[in-house]
Amino acid sequence: MAELFGTQLAQHGQFDLSRDAVFADCARRYGFVSGKSTHNERLATIRATWSQHGVVIDPHTADGVKVAQEHMTAGVPMLVLETALPVKFSETIVEALGREPERPAKFDGIEALPKRVLVLDCDLQALKDLIAREAAPSA
Repeated sequence: MAELFGTQLAQHGQFDLSRDAVFADCARRYGFVSGKSTHNERLATIRATWSQHGVVIDPHTADGVKVAQEHMTAGVPMLVLETALPVKFSETIVEALGREPERPAKFDGIEALPKRVLVLDCDLQALKDLIAREAAPSA
């Protein structure tokens, strides 16, 4: 992952897994495919989804919709799951639609709530211990 995201992406703006045996096996077994969406394509997808369906989608969901549309096959259903709420990305929504996204009532005043941050050392065992501790059932 460090090589792909830290080196390849940083130096070349992309990485290609098409010749990787593990990726090819996943693609074959699960129908896994990938694609890309630029910022302008993301904005266009947000606009098109709003225009065609009256639904505001977040930027990550827009990326999924854009790529899914490129892989559609007649007669085969395609599902794209919403990955976040548009309100988390209001700046992008304003850029795409010229207006703020709706804020669900449960998020009113969220900025004033206490923030919880936990800083961990870059240590795999520390992360595993945290997950085990936090995921353990309460007594």
